[in-house]
Amino acid sequence: MSENTTTDVVDTEVVETEETTEPTTTTEGDALGHEQPAVPGVDDEAGDEAQDTDDAEDAPDDAGDDAEDEDAAGASASEGSGRSRRQVLEREGEVAADFLETLLDICDLDGDIDVDIDGDRAAVSVVDSEDGRVPRRLVGDGGKVLDALQELTRLAVQSATGERSRLMLDVAGHRAERREALVELAATAIAEVKESGERKPLAPMTAFERKVVHDEVLAAGLVSESEGAEPRRFVVILPA
Repeated sequence: MSENTTTDVVDTEVVETEETTEPTTTTEGDALGHEQPAVPGVDDEAGDEAQDTDDAEDAPDDAGDDAEDEDAAGASASEGSGRSRRQVLEREGEVAADFLETLLDICDLDGDIDVDIDGDRAAVSVVDSEDGRVPRRLVGDGGKVLDALQELTRLAVQSATGERSRLMLDVAGHRAERREALVELAATAIAEVKESGERKPLAPMTAFERKVVHDEVLAAGLVSESEGAEPRRFVVILPA
């Protein structure tokens, strides 16, 4: 009986040792780098997070490349602009003249087209012709029709050239006459500000009229700013 009992104990110990050895051996294999079975979802999410991190690290480099590309494009555009700016403005004037001539023909209105360059803008004027005067209704009350016609002409130029236009349109000398009056008005207001040392607001004006006043104030060595909202936006002249 004693021998049998001893044998059972030994067998039991052997079995228990074998059963505990299998997981131990598997663990050692894992530690040595054996590939683990993939757990659905976990590895994919970890890979996505790693990819996002890489993308985030690469983003500054991409931004730098984009900035360099923009700088190169800007430099190229500047060279082209300096080389052919006058040609660009002349082209704008030609397109505007064709558009306005067609418009006058469709509306059966008289008028000739003059094209010039004023500073950094194309300047186009509809003037009286030998056949008749330009209808003053193309100017409208306070120049509102003229402003609308100018925007249409700019859009026509942009459509033809692909570039935003800042051309100035005049009809029957309206803007030229208004400019002269504004120069006198600005000179009077500038003198008052210099004498009093106080800010002076002016009456509401169109964008064209405000630009004329701003230019005169700047030339006089003072500062001006626009306040308010359209159509009641106005210029304020400030002391130096």
